[in-house]
Parts: sequence; structure tokens; C-alpha cells
Amino acid sequence: MNIKQINILPRDELLIEFEKCCGSSTWVEKMVNSRPFYDADSLHEVSDKIWNSLSSQDYLEAFTHHPQIGDVDSLKKKFASTANWAGNEQKGASQASDEVLQQLKLGNDEYLKRFGFIFIVCATGKTAQQMLDLLNDRLPNDKAIELHNAATEQNKITHLRLDKLLGV
Repeated sequence: MNIKQINILPRDELLIEFEKCCGSSTWVEKMVNSRPFYDADSLHEVSDKIWNSLSSQDYLEAFTHHPQIGDVDSLKKKFASTANWAGNEQKGASQASDEVLQQLKLGNDEYLKRFGFIFIVCATGKTAQQMLDLLNDRLPNDKAIELHNAATEQNKITHLRLDKLLGV
């Protein structure tokens, strides 16, 4: 898909395409209503502007559209429309040892219990061990800092997925 196609895509279809990029319904609505986009750069700029204007609840909603790192069953069942994208993004977790995957599972469970949302990290290009290290580094944070960290990571994921939407 290219910018011209995004600009002329019927609203209902574009809502679906943008939801693959970010699970915040407010972000999706505002992106659709921001057409026309002039080029990929303007698409990304508008995305940033909208993302940075959202509430904590919008961020939390976006997080619910991700499987936990390494949770293959969840990825297959709940996230079928983005499973290929997320699976490729989490490729490092699929190549991990059982020990590292178990530590990721335990760390994810602790993170969810502590903060009330799943650990969000832009996993592209990271090994499972690197993701585990990041998880362990972020666990001591307070909730406000961690919400900011997760939102920053979500925004990185959104940009990667916008590029995938554009075929970049």
C-alpha cells in the first residue's frame, strides 16, 4: 500500500489497517480523520503528534493489542490479524533457550502484577536475552516512569508497522 492508497481507502478499511499498527482506538480514529497524508514522513509526523496527545488510558488500550514477549499461543489466538508482523518482531524470542524463555515468562508475570499492563518493548532486532535484560532493568521503575517507557516502545512499534503497511 502507498500513501495515495491510504488516502483513498474507504474509512472502514483504513480503520482496520491502522488498528494493525496501533491498538488505541483514539489513535486509529484520529489517524483516519487526519487524511490526506502527503508522504511517509507526514504520516509518521501525524502519528507522533496524535500519540503524544493521548491519555494513559489510550496507551493502556494499545498495550492490550500485544501478546506478551514469547507468548506464542497468545500471538496465534488473540492477535491473528497482526501475528505475522508481531511474530517477525519477536523473532529473537522464538530463537531463545528454554531457560531464557522461562525467565521471560516469570519476568512478564511479575511485570504485569507490578504495573497492571504487559511489558512492552520494541523487540525488532533484539535477542531474547536482550529483552530479558531490558525487562529486568525496567522492573524496579515506578508505574509512571514505566507507563512512559512502555508508551515510548509502543510508539516505536507503531512506526515499524506503519512502514510495513507502506511496504517499506
